[in-house]
Amino acid sequence: PARANPDSRSGGPARSGGQRRVDATIFLFLIQDGIINGAVYALVAIALVLVFAVTRVIFVPQGEFVAFAALTVAALENGQMPSTPWLLLALGIMAAVAEVVWHFREINLRRLIRIMLLDLVLPIALLLLTQALAPLKLGQAVNILLAVALITPMGPMLYRIAFEPLAHSSVLVLLMAAFGVHFSLMGLGLLLFGPEGIGTKPLSDASFSLGSLVVTGQSVAVLIVTAALLILFALLFGRTLLGKALRACSSNRVGARLVGIPTSVAGQFSFAIAALLGAVSGVLVGPLMTVFYDSGFLIGLKAFVAAIIGGLVSYPLTVIAALGVGFAEALFSFWASNFKEVLVFTLIIPVLAWRSLYAPHVEDQE
Repeated sequence: PARANPDSRSGGPARSGGQRRVDATIFLFLIQDGIINGAVYALVAIALVLVFAVTRVIFVPQGEFVAFAALTVAALENGQMPSTPWLLLALGIMAAVAEVVWHFREINLRRLIRIMLLDLVLPIALLLLTQALAPLKLGQAVNILLAVALITPMGPMLYRIAFEPLAHSSVLVLLMAAFGVHFSLMGLGLLLFGPEGIGTKPLSDASFSLGSLVVTGQSVAVLIVTAALLILFALLFGRTLLGKALRACSSNRVGARLVGIPTSVAGQFSFAIAALLGAVSGVLVGPLMTVFYDSGFLIGLKAFVAAIIGGLVSYPLTVIAALGVGFAEALFSFWASNFKEVLVFTLIIPVLAWRSLYAPHVEDQE
């Protein structure tokens, strides 16, 4: 069957039918759609900005975390064993081999035990846990926690496999590696999850009215979870030693190394946080759209537009830009739905033109 609109949201512009005149009710629906879209894009864009700031990697595969998390939850809801644990185990084996090969002269017993625990024991434990729990259908909370636990370790594993050996390469080389990882994960997604699209159950079936606007419980859940994660993200960077170390690496990688901050560990932590944010985004977006194995790529591209508008450095500006992209997408889907994607991506053109003309050129520190 033909794919459903991958960005349609319940209660959004689809209710306007064939009309193209915006009245107050339709405008409220468009605002609701824009805020919900923007909240999801904000989480993905924050992850992109964090990874780029710490590692200089434009992490194209960020959207795969979103899609894989939603598909994992959908399989667990149906009482089926998802393919995600097998993917995690395969990545763990490759990460363990890569770390041993690239750091052979630095390997000691303590490091070898850590590699065994994180790259082999953890994936096997999650595989056995998923096999035991999947047929039981223990409920939405267990499904979500299990999906997030399966997706989050993939971040640091991908970093050790594909990006740590290229840590001192140019941004262009890192971008090419990111595209390679993206295409590899898309192929694996098609192999493991199949071409069929699927949705998940909403986090809340409740709904209420604000005048003529119907607000669903899922919409409220998206906003609450996004706001909570953004607050935790701010506290992490402002109040914890780990957050300050990540900020130091994003400000000056050479200086961070000189004062003893292990940039490799910082890179792994940034990828872990990105995978966590992607997994939560997948949980939030699953009830709002039909998710295919490649649906995350489009979400990641729109989040990348927001990250570029935010300058790839400012987290508050990135969140504001993501909300703006979401609202613009809602308007474009109402007035010109056939060209919605093109119009959203054109938002980046004036920003890039302005930066090329007025932003000072800064040489790469490394």
